Amino acid sequence: MRSFVQALIRRKIALAGALVLLVILALALFAPLIAPHDPMGLDPTVRLQGPTARHWFGTDHFGRDIFSRVVYGARLTMVCGLGVVLYSVCLGILIGMLSGYFRHVGFVAMRLIDVVMSFPPLLLALALLAILGAGLSNVILAVGVTYLTRTARIIFGLTLKIKEEAFVEATRSIGSSSLRILARHILPNLLSPVIVQATFTSAFSLLNMAALDFLGVGVPPQIPSWRNMISEGRVYITRAPGVLLFPGFFIVLTVLSFNLVGDVLRDKLDPRFRDQFSGVRR
Repeated sequence: MRSFVQALIRRKIALAGALVLLVILALALFAPLIAPHDPMGLDPTVRLQGPTARHWFGTDHFGRDIFSRVVYGARLTMVCGLGVVLYSVCLGILIGMLSGYFRHVGFVAMRLIDVVMSFPPLLLALALLAILGAGLSNVILAVGVTYLTRTARIIFGLTLKIKEEAFVEATRSIGSSSLRILARHILPNLLSPVIVQATFTSAFSLLNMAALDFLGVGVPPQIPSWRNMISEGRVYITRAPGVLLFPGFFIVLTVLSFNLVGDVLRDKLDPRFRDQFSGVRR
């Protein structure tokens, strides 16, 4: 952690990205205290107003305060990003480790993953949502499938390499079970690349969910969401551009910040970039 903080301090732009993520996290945690208005409150008398002293980001076509909806939208952004990361990383690690360690499992699982990866991510998500229906959990499931396959592929390759290391062979020779080898010796050496993958998954999953919401098949429109705000505001972009620009700015800023922090994590943790496969923990 200390080396990561030092790397952030040396890279000013990455430090700015980390601070932005902290601010967005604070917005999500303390939304009721920060938002000056009810995000669902309607006031048709002030609809489509520009930024004012009372409405900092202006109002939308229903007279709702855009700043308050942006603040509450940070909650959904963090929940969706965390949900996709947990779902894709946990299942990806499990599938990748078992596939890499047990060849017969890997032959079947990797072929299924090849089939899933052959579909365009957005088309696959749309198909899953057509089957499962709209809803937050279904959106997380549909988007997470794409990153589940990518994570499983990465873990599969790393597991194939680590299981041939001398310390794993020595552990196997003294009679350790496969479960113990996977849990005590292979899994700890996978955590660094998994953490790096998680940051990029968080970033790009937000873009995929934004595309789904824009197409009207994601999160229900009554829930305050940056992505829903963009979808609703595109009709009024010439009359009240703030309806679309402010939530769009926050999406871009969040994705960029995740990528900047992910670059630092990759340089500090990912063995492929540090060229330290020979020094994995025993």
